[in-house]
This record gives sequence, structure tokens and C-alpha cells, in this order.
Amino acid sequence: MGLQSSESIEREIRVSADVETVFAFLIEPEKLVQWMGTTATLDARPGGGFRLDYNGVNVARGEFLEVDPPHRVSYSWGWEEPGAATPPGSSVVTFVLVADGDETIVRLTHTGLVGDEIASHGEGWDYFLPGLVRIGAEALANG
Repeated sequence: MGLQSSESIEREIRVSADVETVFAFLIEPEKLVQWMGTTATLDARPGGGFRLDYNGVNVARGEFLEVDPPHRVSYSWGWEEPGAATPPGSSVVTFVLVADGDETIVRLTHTGLVGDEIASHGEGWDYFLPGLVRIGAEALANG
């Protein structure tokens, strides 16, 4: 790759739930962990803390930068492990939600990553985002 410039990860998914329902799964700890991580501590307001424990070892931390219900949320992001290539606050995750009938288009952008971190975080989002799609399908099925 050679370049140390920052690249962004961009993903778009469709969730079978309205924007308000999907937004809750981005900012409420007990809902976030239904599709990503095991425990979360979230203070969903600009400047509020974001901490997500994936598996008892890998912990992502940052702070909320923008909370615009129910259409946009962004937070800084990084890993607590000493020496992490992406330390807390060094990258930014943004979700934009667009209503499409009774479904929601979710656009994820993760910026500020460099080198191998781009591919590894891309793989991470590819692993977790289908869980958000599944949550929407379950919400629809359960009325």
C-alpha cells in the first residue's frame, strides 16, 4: 500500500425497520449489544462517552461528536489496548439513517484509519452490520 494517508470505510445496508427503531440500536447500550459487542456504556450526547466491550478483551472507546435523532450519529473511535494502531479518539464512525418507506437505509462511514487498520476495520463492520439487518427483521416480525 505504501501510503499512510487516511482512507474511509463506507458501507450501506437496508434495515426492515423505521429510522427511530434503527437509531435506538445505535445509541442505547442494551440495544447496541444486541448486534455488536457484549457490554456498552454510552452517553449519547455531544461530548458524552462511548465505550464498547466486544469480547472481554477488545474495548473500543471514544466520545459522541454528533447526535441528531433519528438521522445521524457520529463518535470518535479507537482501541483501549496499549500500543493500539488506532487509539481511542483517532478515528470517526458516522451513521446516517435515511427513511425509505417503512425501511431504513443505513450509511456507515469510518474515517481516520491508516494502513492495515482500514482492511481490519472493514472486515469488522462487514461482520457486525448484518446483525443490525437481523435486528430489523426481528423487529418487523414481532410487530
